[in-house]
Amino acid sequence: MPPFWTVDAASSAYLHQEAEVTLKRFWKHVGIGQRGDNYTVTLDNRAIKTPSGNTLLLPKDKQLAASLIAAEWDHQETLLKPHALPMTSIASRAIDTLTDGIARQEVEASLLKYFDTDTVCFFDETSERLDRLQKKHWVPLIEWARKTFDIEINVSDSVLSPTQSVATKEKLAGIMKTLSSWELAALERATLSTKSFIIGLAVVKKHLTVEEAAQAASAEVNSQIEVWGEVEDTHDVDYQDVRRQLGSAALLLSKAA
Repeated sequence: MPPFWTVDAASSAYLHQEAEVTLKRFWKHVGIGQRGDNYTVTLDNRAIKTPSGNTLLLPKDKQLAASLIAAEWDHQETLLKPHALPMTSIASRAIDTLTDGIARQEVEASLLKYFDTDTVCFFDETSERLDRLQKKHWVPLIEWARKTFDIEINVSDSVLSPTQSVATKEKLAGIMKTLSSWELAALERATLSTKSFIIGLAVVKKHLTVEEAAQAASAEVNSQIEVWGEVEDTHDVDYQDVRRQLGSAALLLSKAA
């Protein structure tokens, strides 16, 4: 996966040079424009570009995404903060990489590997608290995936990875083939942030909300917090980060105006 949003490729060649030199806010006005049937986000009337130099074009059903991307740039203050551009980075990922056939195949193959070590397939019944959270968040999710996609999902109660069938992997690979570049970008973001292909797929298929997905991904950590309490500047940071990443994935797919 390429680096998170690179500010020096944020806009045109002029903006590229400005950002690279200053790493500071160099624009006064953020706007939303139209180019054909697409939306653009502009900095001082110049359309933002992706790290690969493509104009960041958003189709008409991505009006909410365009508004959120504009807000990200408008909220940048003195110094640019790439981590505060999650919508910009995920939209750029869909445009730069996932429209290319070969690159897309590599991403699909990489994501499928997460299924072999999927977070929600490792159960630990030795901890009463963790067992309770796993049954609450993971068992219904696995059953949903089994029924919805007519697949077999094996789980493990040890540190050894469960063996997943070739037939199941082929079905999941086929599902990814049907996803748009936007949906695949959302699946990638959700899978990487939760270490779970199943959670990622549930977010893309809108079976889980952002909060439900975050809770499922954090079952082990939450069980530890119940016993030992929260570690400042660690658990609280992780809490916000996973929701920011999952939120950007869900919002990219939203068709709300």
